[in-house]
Amino acid sequence: MKKTLALILALTLVFALAAPAAFADDAFKLGSSGPLTGGAAIYGISVMNGIQIAVDEINAMDDGFKFEFKSQDDEADSGDKAINAYNTLMDWGMQVMAGTVTSGSGITVAAQAFEDRTFMLTPSGSSPDLTADKDNAYQVCFTDPAQGTLSANVFAESFPGAKVAVIYRNDDAYSQGIRDTFVKEAAAKGLDVVYEGTFTDSTSTDFSVQLTAAQAAGADLIFLPIYYTPASVILQQANQMGYAPKFFGVDGMDGILTLEGFDTSLAEGVYLMTPFFAHADDERTQAFTAEYTKRFGEEPNQFAADGYDAAYILKAALQAAGCTPDMSAADICDALVEVITTISYDGVTGTGMTWKSTGEVSKDPIVVVIQDGAYVTPEF
Repeated sequence: MKKTLALILALTLVFALAAPAAFADDAFKLGSSGPLTGGAAIYGISVMNGIQIAVDEINAMDDGFKFEFKSQDDEADSGDKAINAYNTLMDWGMQVMAGTVTSGSGITVAAQAFEDRTFMLTPSGSSPDLTADKDNAYQVCFTDPAQGTLSANVFAESFPGAKVAVIYRNDDAYSQGIRDTFVKEAAAKGLDVVYEGTFTDSTSTDFSVQLTAAQAAGADLIFLPIYYTPASVILQQANQMGYAPKFFGVDGMDGILTLEGFDTSLAEGVYLMTPFFAHADDERTQAFTAEYTKRFGEEPNQFAADGYDAAYILKAALQAAGCTPDMSAADICDALVEVITTISYDGVTGTGMTWKSTGEVSKDPIVVVIQDGAYVTPEF
C-alpha cells in the first residue's frame, strides 16, 4: 500500500511539473497559427519561437499585463486545415491573434475572423488580399506590392544597365503579388527585363528550362520573389550549369542559410530584402538575437523577429485601448480597431512603425548580401 501511495505521489509530481503553468483570469489569450510541420515549417516555428520569447518577457514584467499563449499547426494550408487551426484556438478562448504566418492561410482565416470579429495581426502574411476590406486584420511585415516596388527601386539605383530575369511561382499569392508590382515598376523605371519564367509548387524541383532561357536571354541579374526552398534548387542548378548571374531575393529567402542539406557556399553573393538583420548594432536587436540563440541554438530570422514584434505590438495596442482580459474577443476587436492606426511602435523589425486603416504597416526594409555565410550590409 505504501509503495502504491508513493508511486501515485511520484506520478502526480511528474505530471504537475510537466503541465503548463496555470493562468489566472487576468491574462489575455493570445493565439497563433502557422506551419509547424511540412515544407514551410521553418517559418511557422520561427514565428512561434519569437512570440514565445516576447510572451515570456511580457509576463515577467511588473506592470500587471499577462498573455497566455497557444499556437496551432495549419501546415500553410489555405483551406480546411487553416480554418480548423483557427477554430481550435477560438474554442480555447482566443481573444487576439498573432497570425497567420503565411498569406494563403491568412486570406482564408481573415475572412472568418472578420465575421467573428476577432482581431488579427499577422507577423508575416504579406498579401494585400489578407487585409483587403477587413477592418480587423493588420500586418507586421511589409506587403507584397511594397516588396515589388522597393526591389525595382534598388535595381534602378544599384544595378543600372542590368539585364534582368524574373523567376516566380504563379500558384502562390505571395510570389505572384511581388512579381506583378515589380514588373510594373520595372517598366516605369526603364529596367531591362529580358526574361520571365514561372513555376508551380508541383514543378519546383527542376528549373533547368527557366535558367537556360534566362542565360540565353543574357540575364546577368535574376530576381527571385520566392521562398528559400525553391531558391536553393535554383542556386544549385545554376551552379551546375556554370551560370553565375547575381541573384536578388525577398524576405521569403530568409532562412536559406539554415536549410538542412544545402551547401551555403552557393548562396555567397546573394542579395535579399529583409526587415530584420540579426547583426544590427542596436541594443534591442542584440538582446533578442542573444536570447533566441541561447534558447534555440541558432540566430533568429526575420520571421522570428516578426513574431516577437507582433506580441509586443498587440500588448501596446491592448493597453492603448484600455482592454481588460474579461472582455470578449469581439469587444476587444472593436477597441483595437479604434486605436491601431494611432499608435507607433519601435521593434526589432523597424522603428516608428505605424499602421494604415488598410492594415498595411509603414516601415523600411533592409537590403543585405550573403558573405562568408552571414548577412552583411552591401556596398553597391
